Amino acid sequence: MNFNLQSMNPSSSFVATRDQALSVFNHPFSQSHSFLVSNFKNGSFLSPINTHTRRPKTHTSFTTPKRFQPITGCLGERNTPAKALRQILESPGAHQGPACFDGLSAKLVEKAGFQYCFTSGFSISAARLGLPDTGFISYGEMVDQGQQITQAVSIPVIGDGDNGYGNAMNVKRTVKGYIRAGFAGIILEDQVSPKACGHTQGRKVVSREEAVMRIKAAVDARKESGSDIVILARTDSRQALSLEESLWRSRAFADAGADVLFIDALSSKEEMKAFCEVSPLVPKMANMLEGGGKTPILAPLELEEIGYKLVAYPLSLIGVSIRAMQDSLTALNGGRIPPPGSMPSFEEIKEILGFNNYYEEEKRYATSKYQLYADREGSNAYSIQRVRDDSEQRGQSPQDPVVEVITPDVYTKYGADGSRDPFSGIWSRTLRIKITGRDGFEKLDVRVPAGFLEGITNIVPALGGVNLKALLDDAAEEVGGKVLLDFNDTMGDRIQVFLE
Repeated sequence: MNFNLQSMNPSSSFVATRDQALSVFNHPFSQSHSFLVSNFKNGSFLSPINTHTRRPKTHTSFTTPKRFQPITGCLGERNTPAKALRQILESPGAHQGPACFDGLSAKLVEKAGFQYCFTSGFSISAARLGLPDTGFISYGEMVDQGQQITQAVSIPVIGDGDNGYGNAMNVKRTVKGYIRAGFAGIILEDQVSPKACGHTQGRKVVSREEAVMRIKAAVDARKESGSDIVILARTDSRQALSLEESLWRSRAFADAGADVLFIDALSSKEEMKAFCEVSPLVPKMANMLEGGGKTPILAPLELEEIGYKLVAYPLSLIGVSIRAMQDSLTALNGGRIPPPGSMPSFEEIKEILGFNNYYEEEKRYATSKYQLYADREGSNAYSIQRVRDDSEQRGQSPQDPVVEVITPDVYTKYGADGSRDPFSGIWSRTLRIKITGRDGFEKLDVRVPAGFLEGITNIVPALGGVNLKALLDDAAEEVGGKVLLDFNDTMGDRIQVFLE
């Protein structure tokens, strides 16, 4: 039985058979309609909603981002990334989305509780190529990087599709490639090639006709793929031509089937308000370029009040990463490692990357009779780990070797060759390492076992050339504290080592 969904009255119910309901779920989404399914028991109530009417009509308070939980539809179908993003667009409030550039940065965004994220061509060009966002990075490189990002997280990811990498036919290929890569949405812009960051000088855009045709080609590619990927239409004509031209193009993009509109590099709050008045039923995206872009940085609540639905932060992650690496390299160049507070511990890094989850899952597939279970949840560098075959626990005499991990507390009794060593008594003492910057502020103050020489040089590489063992030998018989070293390194920082 065929029935016309377009002719249904939204105010009245429609009872469908199971086969009819299934046909609705399998019906390809058009460029301007989606379907709301509710009370799917003993039939369905179906009513069409125009995607251009999704913006809430009442003001709602901005809430802290919550991690997206994939939901299952009435028929047990898992939510797709595109559908998840559309749910975000339907929900009240302005939704923040940091821009990532690789799998790790995307994973951190998800762990921080954000509902979705963007990829940034600017950041990917910087991280992958070490080059500026001036058209160097290619379609293939962006798709490859994007696939690594989408596979690293469960939240929807909006991909930076640049200018589609060519004409309308190239745009269709780009959209289909981004769909296969797992993106929930794609941003397409109207710049000429080579394109560049919209907040840099010399922006140029294609003609009105070509710009609109790019969006129409993207919509056609979506239909041909049977996908529901969200199309975000961006224009750079504000800086290239005028505000009036950018507003005209935004209206034309909405008419062509774009799901979200975006004018880059608007230069004032008034311009942002004027933009949100264009095609008011189509969601708008704001680009809060950090550190000195052309667009004023506004709070999420204020952006929501103006009329924005999505808020991108393109440089936060790549920016702080650059500064953190510079600071770390400065420290290493000065003969010391970064202060403990400036970086996560090794255990924290392993947890972020999923080592502990890997270890737990690995046990499911273990096949060896003799397994060495290391303490992977909180290893102690100063303990002895003895691992025996379980046959010994059953009272048998195992023929297999006993594995013994020798760690520093063993050396408190014996030297490295197994003989008694006068130096071994030092292991019961503690070394205090203190670094004071030339500005007078304390940079480091840690205590480690006195005999852990290798660990000491790892903390302060500048001590690598100092014969600490000789200094400890001299101080072995002394009672109480003693200053072993007190000097300034090449950076002018004061390094002190105390034996306690």
